[in-house]
Amino acid sequence: MKMIRHSVEINGINVEAVYSEREVNEVFLPLLRKLTGLQAEKGRRILAMLAAPPGAGKTTLLSFLQRLSGEHEDVGQIQVIGMDGFHRRQEFLLSHTVERDGKEIPMVSVKGAPDTFDLEKLTESVRRVASGEIFGWPAYDRMLHNPVENAVEINNSIILLEGNYLLLDADGWRNLSSFADFTISVRAEETLLRTRLIDRRIKTGVEREAAIRFVDFSDMPNVRLCLKKTMRADLELMILEDGRFDHYKNDGADESGF
Repeated sequence: MKMIRHSVEINGINVEAVYSEREVNEVFLPLLRKLTGLQAEKGRRILAMLAAPPGAGKTTLLSFLQRLSGEHEDVGQIQVIGMDGFHRRQEFLLSHTVERDGKEIPMVSVKGAPDTFDLEKLTESVRRVASGEIFGWPAYDRMLHNPVENAVEINNSIILLEGNYLLLDADGWRNLSSFADFTISVRAEETLLRTRLIDRRIKTGVEREAAIRFVDFSDMPNVRLCLKKTMRADLELMILEDGRFDHYKNDGADESGF
């Protein structure tokens, strides 16, 4: 089976991904064609949302989808954005606390949890995207540990927004999907995600034991939250043990997964 290699730099780390021809032809291109058809049908900008737990490789996947959209004439060019630019600022996280297991702890120690994002600002920005507005979108700078405002201009007719909690079934968060024309969720086994997260942490220069402690304390509660409380999506994908993407069983979908 033909394999397609994809390289992308994410937060200063060079990520090498390999996707199969089957994934491209049976999952990724049908998705892009679906979004292209929706945009043509509605005659306006469309917003798709992809929700996936930490470690699922969503940023790498969307980078690959953006590449594919530029290589195939029968699909529209997509613009990819993420929700990480809506992290609360570091100074806020350092000066506020949250309760975990009956203890008050600094909010910065669980950075990446839902309550460390500015949900009100994110919701308003998502509304502006859905309305067709052209405006600046923030990105997260891991060197500054803070969002950078107006890092990218939203100016495309097919926007694909990725994030951990875009389909979170919780107060406030569940309203986000009302702005979406199409939703996608990605699932994976918890053990696979943990392994990926530890490996990713080690690649930043952290010792293995420290990486394990960080992932188990900070990342894994968010992984479990995403796996247990993500709402149903129009397209549901599963990461298999070998890393390939496939359709997740969905009683409401046809044989193509849509």
